[in-house]
Amino acid sequence: MQTLSVIIPVYNEEELVSRTLQKVVGADSCGLRKEIIIVDDGSTDQTGRNLKFKILNFKSNSNNKSQNTTIVFIQKKQNEGKGAALRAGFKKATGDILMVQDADEEYSVEDYRQLLLPFLGGHCKAVYGSRNMKRKKFRNNYSYFVFYLGGLFLTWIVNILFNLKLTDQPTGYKLFSKEVTHLLLMPKENRFSYEVAITATLAKHSIPIIEVPIHYRPRTLAEGKKINGVDFVSSVIVAIKYKFKIMKHGHKGI
Repeated sequence: MQTLSVIIPVYNEEELVSRTLQKVVGADSCGLRKEIIIVDDGSTDQTGRNLKFKILNFKSNSNNKSQNTTIVFIQKKQNEGKGAALRAGFKKATGDILMVQDADEEYSVEDYRQLLLPFLGGHCKAVYGSRNMKRKKFRNNYSYFVFYLGGLFLTWIVNILFNLKLTDQPTGYKLFSKEVTHLLLMPKENRFSYEVAITATLAKHSIPIIEVPIHYRPRTLAEGKKINGVDFVSSVIVAIKYKFKIMKHGHKGI
């Protein structure tokens, strides 16, 4: 039986993280074992405490649905950013498929099956969930129009620089085969721009990225949304930097 490693980076989400963990535990993983890796990125609220209680409860009350699920908890002392948290999770992961899962409930675990199917049907190495492919059909909203435009503009820039045809580069749902784990660990960016660096690294190593439509229910800044304009600017700068960066192994792929 293959294993799905779900990496959940979290920072100050004391109200949502327990619910998110419960949803991930119960999500349809197409028969794959689940290895859930939660990385607390130096939270200053009760996130760490709530997670420890939830994990302890999970381990002492395993039911049939969760028999093929393990939970790993990484608690960092200092907040470094989503990129640093993801890198820590990727290093720890042992699964055949690695998946990024945000802790804020903007993304639906009901989309797991369609995200995993490309891996089960062939030799796929990367899948991105797109909020834009069927936005109207899925009734996907956006928290702020300027954020939506920023995401489209960033996607356009990445596509131009790396000859891609993505519709949603900043998506929170990104999945990878274990074969490309070493590529995921190459970028050293610590904040949200790390995800752009991953996309650039995959592109420069000729790793194709498959997109599938997903559901999206955004929250506002008042509700805890953390990305901002500075992250957009840094992501654009990182994309340009990686365009001219010489990668190990060149462009030969894997």
